[in-house]
Amino acid sequence: IQAVILAAGEGTRMRPLTDHIPKPLVKVSGKPLIEHIVASLPAEVDELIIVIGYLGEQIRAYCGEHFLGRKVTYVFQEKRTGTAGALFLAQPFIKDRFFVLMADDILDKECLKECLSHDLALIVSKSETPEKFGVVETNVPENGAENAAGKITGIIEKPQQPKSNFVSTGSMLLDTKIFTYRASPVASGELYLPDLINQLVREHPMQSVPARLWIPIANPDDLKKAEVILGGFS
Repeated sequence: IQAVILAAGEGTRMRPLTDHIPKPLVKVSGKPLIEHIVASLPAEVDELIIVIGYLGEQIRAYCGEHFLGRKVTYVFQEKRTGTAGALFLAQPFIKDRFFVLMADDILDKECLKECLSHDLALIVSKSETPEKFGVVETNVPENGAENAAGKITGIIEKPQQPKSNFVSTGSMLLDTKIFTYRASPVASGELYLPDLINQLVREHPMQSVPARLWIPIANPDDLKKAEVILGGFS
């Protein structure tokens, strides 16, 4: 199984830390973000496809041709075409089932492993501010924590009145069926994965998998929080 890691962003909200290094190489608890991410992958993942862009040669130099025992292929995203645009750049190298992971989000090993028991899966997390994220709706009636489980019926981007407290982490297990769909560009011209997922789940069952741990890293304050969380997480 392969894992596609989206690592091309400029990390503008992380500046000045990202003035001279790419965000995936910013360190948390002594290790670059990308190392935390790859270390959490199940043993079944034997190949990485890393989509690089801003200061991407530093990522290539750090990870090399093999990283943490896995072969690495690099794809360069020259323009800001969004997460769906980045994924389609990786399409020529994708064989069958594959993870899609954000290069600045830390997840627990258990939820990634659990994804493998489903054909298609999206990792979700409970949020106190779901209106800031893509809210995940499932076929299970809202019922506290149980609403995290079930087949996904859609992702609603930043709704004013969320129907659920569960949001997409942006990390998922897909297969090549995703490439039969096309995303509609937003105002900036970028293409995003939730658009593709909403089309996919109309025709194919996709399981929501709750994360035990999800640490999205957007700015320097998030790094400080991550240090504390990882220090207490086991």
